[in-house]
Amino acid sequence: MSSLREEILASKGYYGEYGGSFIPEVIRPNIDQVVEAFDQMKDDPSFLKELDEAYRDFGGRPTNVIHLKNISKKLGGAQLYIKNEGRLHTGAHKINHCLGQIIMAKRMGKKRIIAETGAGQHGLATATVCARFGMQATIYMGRIDYERQRPNVFWMEQLGSTVVPVDEGEKTLNDAIIAAFKDLIAHPEESHYLLGSALGPHPYPVMNTFFQKVIGEEIKEHFNTIGESLPATWVACAGGGSNAMGMFFDALDEENVKLIAVEAAGRSSKPGDHASKVTYGKVGVFEGFRSYFLQDDHGNILPTHSISAGLDYCGISPILAWLNDSGRVSFENAGDTETLEAVQLMMKEEGIIPALESSHGLAYAFKLAQTKSPDEKIIVNLSGRGEKDLFILFRNLQEEKYAKFLENELSTLPKSV
Repeated sequence: MSSLREEILASKGYYGEYGGSFIPEVIRPNIDQVVEAFDQMKDDPSFLKELDEAYRDFGGRPTNVIHLKNISKKLGGAQLYIKNEGRLHTGAHKINHCLGQIIMAKRMGKKRIIAETGAGQHGLATATVCARFGMQATIYMGRIDYERQRPNVFWMEQLGSTVVPVDEGEKTLNDAIIAAFKDLIAHPEESHYLLGSALGPHPYPVMNTFFQKVIGEEIKEHFNTIGESLPATWVACAGGGSNAMGMFFDALDEENVKLIAVEAAGRSSKPGDHASKVTYGKVGVFEGFRSYFLQDDHGNILPTHSISAGLDYCGISPILAWLNDSGRVSFENAGDTETLEAVQLMMKEEGIIPALESSHGLAYAFKLAQTKSPDEKIIVNLSGRGEKDLFILFRNLQEEKYAKFLENELSTLPKSV
């Protein structure tokens, strides 16, 4: 009987009833080329060698595992750990699949990269690898995310990429992905769509899982090296699913490890107030694949909300949908308020500034730890660091000072003539 890992890697695009490749025929040759390239390169020693060197020499791997000793003591219960992907170049796990795809694209002879981004971390990583490997990049970003993640927009532009704000629809990540696909339809031959999560049409879910699985591999290597058992519970936030699949993949066949994905509960359970796809979503087809999506009774995609810019996608990885149905991965939720509290606790007790996305996983893990015994371990994938969230945190944690800051900044602008 094959393992779950073998089953996923051998998949031709379906994971139970989920996945597929529901795309316009005009881009079918382009996507088929990506399928063929990935199938060949994932077993190519020279490609894997180049990828490992890029992970190490440019990305900054391996990242460390940190025992949150202060918070563990403060909360009581289980011992808490993080896998600190925020140490990577560009500040998040996104650099992993960006390096994998840019090396593939160069070997495929592509001249141009198309990408989408929500929180800006995937866009920043895309702009960075494009600068490094000499490729042109056009990056689409919903207008709301474009405005609330201005630091990342600035850096993407300084790295030489064109950042396009999208004003259609809800002006968030969903709409950025649609715009990116439209660009690919218009320029299929010379472009590679560097999609930023473990979703979309085949082969993107399995391909980005493959490029992210180094996260879980390093967790296992760390605890093996120090001669300790693996943590009993592994926790990751879940927007589209790239950091969750990267953490979970190498533990899928570990019977004694529980895997928990944490979605954004936002402000409430009201439609438009959250991004909890598995809890409240329905199975459907959108943007090239079948999975759980937040949609109304007529199949129309609903608006979403999260205090973080990277968890507000309307759907979830088809691999995670399948793993949820099978019971291998459990889904939980964390809201805006408890996520902010988790950020503050991490900063004040551990001296670590976590990304708002990752802090959803932390918030749930902090509650869970208090129900466990001190000899149990819980590890959270800290998928990114939080400097990108400066203005969101500033506004929410120091509202009066934020307003004063904006007032002072506006007063120093030159007068119009």
